[in-house]
Amino acid sequence: MLDSIDESVTVPDAPALPGLAFRHFRGPSDYAALAAVGNDSREADDKEWVVSVEGLAAEFDHPLNMDPRRDMVIATIDGEMIGFGRGRWSVDVSGLYRYMLEVELLPERRGHGLRRALLHWLEAHMRPVAAEHPATAEKVFRVMAPETAAGMTALLRSEGYEPVRAYDLMTRSLEGPLPDFPMPPGLELRPVLPEHYRAIWDASQEAFLDHWGKSVHPENAYQLFLSDPVTFTPQLWQVAWDTTTNEIAGQVRTFIDPFENERLNRRLGYTESISVRRPYRRRGLARAMIAESLRVLKAQGMTESALNVDSQNLSGAVRLYEDCGFRPAHRTLAYHKPLNTERGETSA
Repeated sequence: MLDSIDESVTVPDAPALPGLAFRHFRGPSDYAALAAVGNDSREADDKEWVVSVEGLAAEFDHPLNMDPRRDMVIATIDGEMIGFGRGRWSVDVSGLYRYMLEVELLPERRGHGLRRALLHWLEAHMRPVAAEHPATAEKVFRVMAPETAAGMTALLRSEGYEPVRAYDLMTRSLEGPLPDFPMPPGLELRPVLPEHYRAIWDASQEAFLDHWGKSVHPENAYQLFLSDPVTFTPQLWQVAWDTTTNEIAGQVRTFIDPFENERLNRRLGYTESISVRRPYRRRGLARAMIAESLRVLKAQGMTESALNVDSQNLSGAVRLYEDCGFRPAHRTLAYHKPLNTERGETSA
C-alpha cells in the first residue's frame, strides 16, 4: 500500500484561477477521483480508454518506471480534483528512452492554459529522471493523442511535438457468419492453467521483440499482467501449443472490459495481444486464433470485437486483420519531442 502524502506542488506558469492549487498524489484515497476525472477528460478528447478504480489500484500497486507519489501532479479547485498529469519512462529494444507524459483535465476547465502548464511541469520534472539514464542514449518526450483531439493536437504542435507513429483501433461486428480458419497441423489450443502463466508472458515478450517501439519491461510488469482486473482473463484466451515440443507457438489474450462497456453503452470484447513466435509464422496460426477469439466473444454475448494495431506494422498485421473482417475505426497518434538533458532544453 502506498504511503499517504499531501505536499503542495508549484506549477510556475499556471493560470490565475480562483481556488486553483496543485498537490502530490495522496494514495488510494485519490483513486476514485483520478478515475472519474481521467475518464471525463479522455471522453472529451475522443479517447477509447476507460479506467476503473480497480484498474488504477492494480497499476499503482505495480508501477512501471513511475512512482505516483513523485511523478504525478494533481490540480484542484477549492480542494476538488479537476485534472492531473503523470510521467513515466521506458526504454525500447533499440535503446530509445521515452518519457511518456499524460495530461488530463475536465473539459469545463479548459481554455485557460492549464493543460499547457501541466505539460510544462511534467517536462521539467522528467528531466532529472532522464539525466540518470545514459548520456549517449536518444531520448524523447512522448504523448499519445487521438487525431480527432483538436485542442490537444494544437497544444502539442505549438510545444514542438511531431507525430511519429499512428495506431488504429480496428473493429468488426460479431453478427452473422464468423471466419473459420483451421489450426495449422501440429498445433493445438489448450486451456490455460496457472502453471502456464509465466510461459505465456515470456512467449509474448519474445514474439514482440521485433516490433517497432517494443519496450524492455521491468520484472514487476509480470506482476501487473497477473493482477490486471480487466485483461487477465485466462479463461477467454487462445494459446496455441506445439504438440511435439510442448512449446507455446502463439496466443491471443481475449478480454472484455465491463467498465468500458457500461460507460459507453456497448457490448464489445477485445481480440488483443495477438502474437506468434518466429518459428511458427506464415502458417495461418494468427488467423486461426483470431477466429476462435471471435467465437468466444460471441458466446459471451458480445456484438463487436476490437483490436489495436500499429498502422505501419511491417509484418502484414493490418492486412491479416482485414482478412478477419476488421476495419479501422479510430486513430491515435504518438507525438515525440527530442529531449536534451545536457543543455536542459528541448528542440522541435
